Amino acid sequence: MKSLFLQDLQSRDLLFQATDLDALDELLCSKQPIVAYIGFDPTATSLHVGNLSQIMTLRLLQRHGHKPIILIGGATAQVGDPTGKDEVRQQNTDETIAKNIAGIKNSFAKFLKFGDGPTDATLVNNADWLMNISYMNFLKEYGRHFSINRMLTFDSVKSRLDREQPLTFLEFNYMILQAYDFMELFKKHACVLQMGGSDQWGNIVNGVELTRRVLGKPVFGLTTPLITTSSGAKMGKTAQGAVWLNDDMLSPFDYWQFWRNTDDADVLRYMKIFTDFSNEDLARYATLQGADINTAKIALADAATAMCHGENVLSQIHIQVQAAFGSGSETDLPTKWLEISQIDSPTLETILVTAGLMASKGEAKRLAQGGGLRINGEQVMDARQEIDLESLRSTPIKISLGKKQHCLVQVK
Repeated sequence: MKSLFLQDLQSRDLLFQATDLDALDELLCSKQPIVAYIGFDPTATSLHVGNLSQIMTLRLLQRHGHKPIILIGGATAQVGDPTGKDEVRQQNTDETIAKNIAGIKNSFAKFLKFGDGPTDATLVNNADWLMNISYMNFLKEYGRHFSINRMLTFDSVKSRLDREQPLTFLEFNYMILQAYDFMELFKKHACVLQMGGSDQWGNIVNGVELTRRVLGKPVFGLTTPLITTSSGAKMGKTAQGAVWLNDDMLSPFDYWQFWRNTDDADVLRYMKIFTDFSNEDLARYATLQGADINTAKIALADAATAMCHGENVLSQIHIQVQAAFGSGSETDLPTKWLEISQIDSPTLETILVTAGLMASKGEAKRLAQGGGLRINGEQVMDARQEIDLESLRSTPIKISLGKKQHCLVQVK
């Protein structure tokens, strides 16, 4: 490949599939910047690490002199993408979708440069065109371009049917609406490339073909591989749930800890995908072995956290890390503050779940029984142990979950 963008994608293990790769390579080598987009449905008030490879793909595109568009699915969020799901997504109200959109807008500004320049990022909402479509006109104009036979072969549909899980007609329409989005973005913004995860391949191909059939214009699709851990698990999931990008959903310290706890086998791969490290930097870190790999883990955590939360948070995080694992003062540990009215039972398991340290009481019980739960350094075998909430007003307790997660908990 000749284009620097595709070369960089490939070297960072972010190139999986593409429609007419040679023609796309030629287009990317032209003097004018191309416009490309990725769609994100506002299903929560923050994006999470599972979305991050897509954001980094847009970041690479912009760094190589092209223009990224972020398409917010204000309309398609009301339908729900069936990809990878066994049941219909919960339908959100207009108010919830608006709140989610406001929240995730903040996520993108950390990674992309927005503005009015030729390569500045733009954010658009598909509700601007999808909410005003006449159903009969849409069927007459575009229905003939979609083959049900072929749509049934796409993974997002076929996998659901193979598992004998119901697929509603509402969800079946999702890929048609996504295809229409691509055509609209071509007309409105001269967008010629849609990117996404490999699970979106069928939806992307639909958009490429619809635009070519209706408008007679060549456009392209490109996918990145789905990111998993070396063990094959879905990347970005922890015992406490998703790893959120917004600091009101997950503290910068916990975000740093997520990256610091990366498995040895995944460190270099995550450095390629989730940081701006050069090939020279990556080659240097690739030589580290044994305990020295911890140096790479810290570099990964620092780079990923600085990109998401700003470099100014790192000094405080390092102080907190020293308090948790080194010779620093325990008073520098991150503190989880709880309202006493939030706690419906004065048990340790309730406090752990309320503080967001454990996803459920069952997980807290299993951790305690496995010997991984400590209070003020003392092992606790029964997660139902009662805690004096009044004493927590004046004196925090140190909670340790295994060897890698430590914090203070206090009540106000």
